Amino acid sequence: MITVLVADDQAMIRAGFAALLAAQPDLQVVGEAADGLEAVVAARDLRPDVVLMDVRMPNLDGLEATRRITGAGGDSKVIILTTFDIDDYVYAALRGGASGFLLKDAPPADLITAVRVIAAGEALLAPSVTRRLIEEFAARLPIDEREALRLNALTPRELDVLRLVASGLANTEIAGELTIAEETVKSHVGRIFTKLGLRDRAQAVVLAYESGLVVPGNPAPGARRGPRLRS
Repeated sequence: MITVLVADDQAMIRAGFAALLAAQPDLQVVGEAADGLEAVVAARDLRPDVVLMDVRMPNLDGLEATRRITGAGGDSKVIILTTFDIDDYVYAALRGGASGFLLKDAPPADLITAVRVIAAGEALLAPSVTRRLIEEFAARLPIDEREALRLNALTPRELDVLRLVASGLANTEIAGELTIAEETVKSHVGRIFTKLGLRDRAQAVVLAYESGLVVPGNPAPGARRGPRLRS
């Protein structure tokens, strides 16, 4: 059973999301929160597998609430819910530890899939904006030398894998691109996360761009340019 906390300042939206998720046999809504402070407290007390987090809420916004939840050391993963497909808050939330985001008007099936994908340890970025969002905001910033130095911990092969992860390829696609087994890719990804202290692919994408490993507008060879739901 996947446990979920729903955080949104609009009661009708909270109730709608909660009812939709509770109708699924493998999902259980364990709590609701009307603002960021309530979300942080509820996440600490209830320890949900997934938190659906609105961006703009009173008392404490979803960005800071996400930072506090993911920074507390627990296993709860955060999906940011937003009205806008390109939003400074969304990019900052990914940097702050969110595992991905969805538009609030996404089809119900996408929301249900998102919760399952995030709970399984994958990263989720909304269709049509995955690389576009990262590239748009990464292009505004200079290369972060501290982030670049972190990459010294990786082997050349792990750097290759990270480039392809950042370009939106799934493990099976990376395996084909590098002519290695999918299990080998999974092992590489796991070591990359451990060495760099990353929670998931979303953080890996952000780091790859901010460190200069991947340059906006110049994806790694074999990168898929179309929209992706699951990476």
